[in-house]
Amino acid sequence: MALDQSALLEVLAVLKNSEASERIRHAAETIYQALIEAELTAVIGAAPNERTPDRLAQRNGHRPRTLTTTAGDLELQIPKLRTGSFFPCLLERRRRVDQALFAVVMEAYLHGVSTRKVDDLVKALGAESGISKSEVSRICADLDEEVSAFRDRSLAGQSFPYLFLDATYCKARVNRRVVSQAVIVATGVTADGRREVLGFCVGDSEDGAFWTAFLRSLKARGLAGVQLVISDAHAGLVTSISAVLLGAAWQRCRVHFLRNVLASVPKGSAEMVAAAIRTIFAQPTPDMVRDQLAVIASMLGRQFPKVETMLHEAADDILAFTAFPPAHWKKIWSTNPLERLNKEIKRRTDVVGVFPNPEALLRLAGAVLVEAHDEWQVADRRYLSESSMALLTPPSTDPKEVAHTELMTA
Repeated sequence: MALDQSALLEVLAVLKNSEASERIRHAAETIYQALIEAELTAVIGAAPNERTPDRLAQRNGHRPRTLTTTAGDLELQIPKLRTGSFFPCLLERRRRVDQALFAVVMEAYLHGVSTRKVDDLVKALGAESGISKSEVSRICADLDEEVSAFRDRSLAGQSFPYLFLDATYCKARVNRRVVSQAVIVATGVTADGRREVLGFCVGDSEDGAFWTAFLRSLKARGLAGVQLVISDAHAGLVTSISAVLLGAAWQRCRVHFLRNVLASVPKGSAEMVAAAIRTIFAQPTPDMVRDQLAVIASMLGRQFPKVETMLHEAADDILAFTAFPPAHWKKIWSTNPLERLNKEIKRRTDVVGVFPNPEALLRLAGAVLVEAHDEWQVADRRYLSESSMALLTPPSTDPKEVAHTELMTA
């Protein structure tokens, strides 16, 4: 929004009919938006609708962003570009996460369930007596609304050929006891190669019922087009995948599988065994990958019969990636992309240590995941190129899934 004469008159008309506090908020919102648009014009070398040889990129709409200030919440519009990304220097990328962390710390402190780590954080924040329970409740309610809206958003209208599932563990108080809570996360790759955080949940355990309910919630929100699910070999999870995501193949994470193998061999032989198994995944074609697995299994079996058995039993699961374009293999044969996301969750949750309740854990983990999702949407590079995603064969309609859907909707 350029602050020309007509724009200023429009602002004046709004301010004339507003109370003093609302005038300040609206004026601040107008100035912020004008500065954002001016910064974008400088970055791409052209104003809206301006034809110039110096233009570096094209505008492509806006996305909403709320900025909390002392003047009130400012509803801003962040410009998007057709190629590349833009984020205003006036805004902080991770404000939502910092606010969630503050809310968790203060909630624990005010309810008298904080640890020494939390007490130290409260002192560092200078908030030992400067915030009320009602203020913390307001912050928590606002964050819960935002996280809930993200968790419940519709996934319909696009397909997610690749689905990644994983879990990490944190401590929270439940019924006055400190217990381990599973934070499960699902991310997906869209048909045009972009990544999205699809869902997350906090629960007491990582059993089959928990995973089944989680996957069904994704399906209910419109998850479709899944061709390959990448995860660790949790018994409950694998069973849930086959029951809920009919027609999808399962790729067992090669990194987790290798850890399981190395746990069964002497420490002195671990490096040799790991190097041998890695050669399986270095082959350029599906047939060569399978041939190499047979060779390595036979070679290692002379000294480690259990390793040979493990390789043969897991062959179909750890080599499921070979049915997909070779350009995708390195990105779909493990849950490493999700591991990095889990590390970011742990980095934030470790600051707190023990959460006052599972809701506080969900609030902070959710804020981290929403921020990661937002950053993926404006990233310059896609997770997988659009041209390589076009090589995927559309999934055939599974008659069992059709029948199951008809029964569910009958």
